[in-house]
Amino acid sequence: MSRPYVCGLDAAVDMIGGKWKVLLLWAMHDQPRRFGELRRLLPGISEKVLTQHLREMAADQIVRREAFDETVPRVEYSLSEFGLSLHEALRPLGAWGTQHMDRIAEVRAPA
Repeated sequence: MSRPYVCGLDAAVDMIGGKWKVLLLWAMHDQPRRFGELRRLLPGISEKVLTQHLREMAADQIVRREAFDETVPRVEYSLSEFGLSLHEALRPLGAWGTQHMDRIAEVRAPA
């Protein structure tokens, strides 16, 4: 840990900082995904950023990386129990965003 956390929300936000990590949690919450699937589910994410975030999330024990030794090598990413608990904690925030999406878009629209 680089600094002491001020509160639990500070610690949680540190785990999901940035736009893509929350979306990666969403993409993997129901099933394991391969790298290419994640790129397709998250248009706009670069290969470099996806690789970096998956490594960080694995180091943070949010994501599990499983490599299969097959004729055509395959790697799957899934949420660990720790990651699933984080996803569950974010569900109310997602529900709030869905409920207020139109208003958010309205107040965030360029003038």
